[in-house]
Amino acid sequence: MVQVRKLKKPIDLDAFDLAILRIVQEARETPLRVLAERVNLSTAAVQRRLHRMEENGVIVANVSLVDPTLVGRPITLIVEVHIDRVQIELLNEIKARFSGPEIQQCYYVSGDADFVLVISVPSMEHYTELAHRLFYTDSNVKWFRTTVVMDRVKTTLSVPLNPD
Repeated sequence: MVQVRKLKKPIDLDAFDLAILRIVQEARETPLRVLAERVNLSTAAVQRRLHRMEENGVIVANVSLVDPTLVGRPITLIVEVHIDRVQIELLNEIKARFSGPEIQQCYYVSGDADFVLVISVPSMEHYTELAHRLFYTDSNVKWFRTTVVMDRVKTTLSVPLNPD
C-alpha cells in the first residue's frame, strides 16, 4: 500500500527538478545515465536531486501500474460514502477501515459524500461481501452509493507539472 507522506519541509523545485519529475512519473525505470542526458545534467546531479526529492516527500513512492483485468480484478467501482458523525476518533477509525487491499484509492472529501473510494474486485459477489463488511456493519455509515466503471478511459498517477 502506498502511504502518502507529509512534506517534511518545503523545497523549491527548479526547471531541472520538474524535468526529472516529468520523466520519472512516466518511466521510473529510466536509467540515470539516460535521465541525465535528457535533462542536461550529470548522472550524479540527477541522483542527488532524486534523493533530495524522495527525502523531502516530493517523490512518495516508485510503483508499477498493473492492469487489474489481467490479474483477475476486472471490476472497478467508485463508492461515495457519507458518515453520520465526524468525530476525530471515529474519523480515524473509518480511515483505517478504508485502507484495505481492495481499496485502491480513498479520499476524504467535501460535498455530499465524506469519502470517495476506488475499489478493485474480482466479482460483484466479492464486492457485496466487502460492502457488508465496510458499510452495512458500521453504524457510522449513513449511506453509500456505488458506481460501476464501464471503461477505464485514463488511469494514471502522474501529477501535471508546470514551470513557474
